[in-house]
Amino acid sequence: MTPGESLVTTGVAVRPAEPGDEVAGVAPRWVATPETTGEAALVMRAAADHGLAVTPVGGGTKLSWGHPPARCDLVLDTRRLARVLEHEAGDLVARVQAGITADALAAALGAAGQRLALDFTTGGSTVGGALATAAAGPGRLRHGTARDLLIGVTVVLADGTVARAGGKVVKNVAGYDLGKLFTGSLGTLGLITEATFRLHPLPTARAWITATSPGPGVVAAVARLATSPLEPSAIELDSPGVRAPVTVAALVEGVAAGERAEDAARLLGDTARISADPPAWWGRLPGQAAPGAGPAGYLLELRVPPAAAVTAPAAAGRAAGAAGLDAHIRGSAATCVLYAALPPDTPPGAAEIFVTSLRTELSAAGGRLVVWTAPPEAARIDRFGPVGSAALMRRVKERFDPEGRMSPGRLTGGAARAGA
Repeated sequence: MTPGESLVTTGVAVRPAEPGDEVAGVAPRWVATPETTGEAALVMRAAADHGLAVTPVGGGTKLSWGHPPARCDLVLDTRRLARVLEHEAGDLVARVQAGITADALAAALGAAGQRLALDFTTGGSTVGGALATAAAGPGRLRHGTARDLLIGVTVVLADGTVARAGGKVVKNVAGYDLGKLFTGSLGTLGLITEATFRLHPLPTARAWITATSPGPGVVAAVARLATSPLEPSAIELDSPGVRAPVTVAALVEGVAAGERAEDAARLLGDTARISADPPAWWGRLPGQAAPGAGPAGYLLELRVPPAAAVTAPAAAGRAAGAAGLDAHIRGSAATCVLYAALPPDTPPGAAEIFVTSLRTELSAAGGRLVVWTAPPEAARIDRFGPVGSAALMRRVKERFDPEGRMSPGRLTGGAARAGA
């Protein structure tokens, strides 16, 4: 029996791949769209029988993140895995399928006055995609990241084995925290099919405070605001160019949001303004042409210790000067996770100089730089740099995917997003 015939005999919807099904430019041969964990397991077993390389795909908003897969025989499309399986409103817990989108989940939970306090950084993102990329938006300051909100997960391993951890455990993989391992793995360990999350009530009120300054003064105020009794839910920074003014925006939610916003405005200085609506760039990655679009060109992630948070934009400016280019910096000023976007037409040589220079300076301060997206002509750029846990991640990869068939090559050396 041919691989295609084996996939069809599973009874799961399988079709030949078409233009538009590519993963970072790599064309698959088939696309499968299971509706349940059981169906996903059938497809994965058939793929294992024929040694097919499998790449999970959700909303497709971050398919350009990481290296292109070394090969891709089968795309496993999760968008029919789109149901809320359980919602225990009294316990503030929900179990959902991994293909449900951010908007659909928000609508379902909002009917009960609740939310998953995980900001999706691109429109159309799915729950599984948010977990696989470990992406977190502005709300990470108060509510944490996907890892912090995840209390249970169901995955299908490369051989079709179904494993569960947390929540209502049926079968686990002894000795491993599946939720933490699969968050940030870019589909290299297996397929996430279900997730159980801790929820939060919808806030009764919200207010944003925005302040712009030509110098570093407004950035220095971030630490004072983050540690104040005002309890901001998020503090974001936006600098559209290395010589451009820096804008800081903060969000306060809940009881006495208006009064707390006024106090926060005083901390941020004379330029601070209060609004019921966020700034247009709020929750969007730099380089996004429009809400819901993926970043164009180069997208870098900068992680620095708190002591270096104020100086990180200046370090990016020095690296841009050394490379003769400009950079757009945006991200969480208080949790010290920033993103930098370079213009799509940046020459690969200049981008490599920028990455090397900035990575060296951040590493000296205890930070790290990852290049999540880059055009094909920039293949020489070291995407991940030194990864202290690379040997451990390779062992984990060998344990979960010994044949190397799950999204092969997406993460160099198994360099999952440790600490995300």
